[in-house]
Amino acid sequence: MADNVTSLFRSTAAHSPSMAALSRESDGAGPVDFCIPCNPYFPTPAMFEEMASRLRDIITYYPSSADTITAELCSLLQLPPQCVAMGNGSTELITWIDHLLVRESLAVPVPTFGRWTDQPMETGKRVDMFPLQESSGFALDLAQYAEFIRARGTRVAVICNPNNPDGGFLHKHAVVQFMDAMADLDLVVIDESFLEFADAENEPSVVQEAMLRPNVIVLRSLGKNFGLHGIRFGYLVANPALAGRVRSMLPKWNLNSFAEHVVFMLKEHGAEYAQSLHQVRRDRMDMSGQLSSLPGLTVYPSQGNFLFVRLPVGAEGTVVRDRLLTEHRILVRECGNKIGSSSRFLRLVVRPQVDVRRLVTGLEQVLYGTSRRGAAVPEQATGTGYSSGTAAVDRLVSQTNGAGTRGLAQAAGAGMPLPAAVPAPAVGPGGGMPVPAAAGVPQPEPRPVPQEAPRPQPAPQPVPQPVPVPQQFPQPAAYPEPAPQPAPAAPPLAPAAAFAAPAPAPAQVPPATGPTPPGVPARGGLTAAQVRGTDGLSMAPATGWPGAQSWPDAAGMGQAAG
Repeated sequence: MADNVTSLFRSTAAHSPSMAALSRESDGAGPVDFCIPCNPYFPTPAMFEEMASRLRDIITYYPSSADTITAELCSLLQLPPQCVAMGNGSTELITWIDHLLVRESLAVPVPTFGRWTDQPMETGKRVDMFPLQESSGFALDLAQYAEFIRARGTRVAVICNPNNPDGGFLHKHAVVQFMDAMADLDLVVIDESFLEFADAENEPSVVQEAMLRPNVIVLRSLGKNFGLHGIRFGYLVANPALAGRVRSMLPKWNLNSFAEHVVFMLKEHGAEYAQSLHQVRRDRMDMSGQLSSLPGLTVYPSQGNFLFVRLPVGAEGTVVRDRLLTEHRILVRECGNKIGSSSRFLRLVVRPQVDVRRLVTGLEQVLYGTSRRGAAVPEQATGTGYSSGTAAVDRLVSQTNGAGTRGLAQAAGAGMPLPAAVPAPAVGPGGGMPVPAAAGVPQPEPRPVPQEAPRPQPAPQPVPQPVPVPQQFPQPAAYPEPAPQPAPAAPPLAPAAAFAAPAPAPAQVPPATGPTPPGVPARGGLTAAQVRGTDGLSMAPATGWPGAQSWPDAAGMGQAAG
């Protein structure tokens, strides 16, 4: 039985097996779930009872069209429907973004949500992966990321805020500056799937700013926030041209009847939803404190509904995961199959205190040997040295820099370095990326990285040191130069101007075929005045959430202005 359950993890690529699969292999009794990042407090029991009473009608009949469901959601969020596209889960929208809007290359910090690396590689795009450094607590430095994008010549940039799996958070003003600095790219995607769990800022979302820009998409999740992963629904916000292009490709009934029922229930349950978010944030603080008390376990600061933890030196994540599951019926997310991470890291979903106490007890028994099978940690070391990624992942990143499995096979077979397409940037200390002179741009301070505290042992044994893996990115295969354009493109931003305002667009827009040259704004989209529906001179009416006394604002923070 245990072998059947744990073997499921070996065939799930960059994700975990479904709860349904785990339940089938364990006599129908699912484990305590610290893996799937859902809101445990919403819907309320009364809402579940109401849905159960309507089950026959819900699953018997066709849902309304996606336009009808989207219009109801937009009425609740006070967003213009022409700027919104709803999908059967955010992954459906990621898939269409890749097919429609990513033409040649995409940049993304790693580790992150697996579909942002896997999806474009599956369709033959070049994925430029920017490594987040453990030494800085996996904090994303936007100036370095912008310099990396310029050096690689990437045409699409992705930011996840908060990031999955580490929960790293970027303040709104910094994200807006980044969007403006990247105005000449084909597309900038801000994935805010977990933003409603953040409490570091009152209004952290950039949805309003995205609608006014020609090349920005904000992605939002509903299943995660509402605790309903099984109901596949999410949405994107962009200017009408971008949103309409994605919406035109979606089936008329791509949203199911459960999604429709929940969306139409929401206006009556805003207070319960706001309370659920508040409780998750309180539980996150409590859970972080309890886990931090375990010797050798490092807990990174998070603004998501999950915590990223580094296991003590000597602990193997797959062993810890399997023993927690088979001995304690606890499911955790081991991150060895995430590019940029390794099996020494776990992502643990925030849950109520009674479940956290069970998790802490299980970890104590598995890590420190108070169970009959002994300890998973042979010794508590004091160092924090660590080489990121498994061998296969390191090879994929370092040899192909995201060129895909075909590029990996070529690199492995030929043993030849890939030709450089752009000059190699200077490497910073420790093999990290160069730090550009982005004057005037506030950067987030590195998140604190707690040091591992040694745990006394009777007879310490030497621990094999990990083999260091170089972090420097080689250059990608050369790509053909774009065809000559009617008007010369503006030169790329210099390192010192990585966050300066983008160069003005030339008078003549290049034709729709071929790559967009650097310095030319992405085609499509409307002016700010057109989006607002004004003449550009008068002020647009302010918008907010309806029922300000009962429903939170667009990021779930407090109450919105009426």
